[in-house]
Amino acid sequence: MTRLTGSALRVTIFIGENDVWHHKPLYSEIVHRAHKAGLAGASVFRGVEGFGASSLIHTSRLLSLSEDLPVAIVIVDTEDRVRDFLPQLDELVGEGLVTLDACEVIRYVGREMKA
Repeated sequence: MTRLTGSALRVTIFIGENDVWHHKPLYSEIVHRAHKAGLAGASVFRGVEGFGASSLIHTSRLLSLSEDLPVAIVIVDTEDRVRDFLPQLDELVGEGLVTLDACEVIRYVGREMKA
């Protein structure tokens, strides 16, 4: 079980819901690679509205329903582990935004695995 408390680094990747990597959702590929790399955790959040470098607004409102809503993938781990993972993001993220923020982990507790 991964233990993580104290100083950490948060990487947030902003992409589109329809972005793909080898015919599968890009957000899924990022999460699976983070898992394979042994990072502490990754979560995907689907936005209801947003825009990026293209300045095209994507929204979930009915009258202007978009099929490419914004997605944010958030990963938190030690600085070394996150920085070691960044080259994979360079490979995967062709269009989007990747940010790094220093953070402090107060509590990180996983579920007990059932036998």
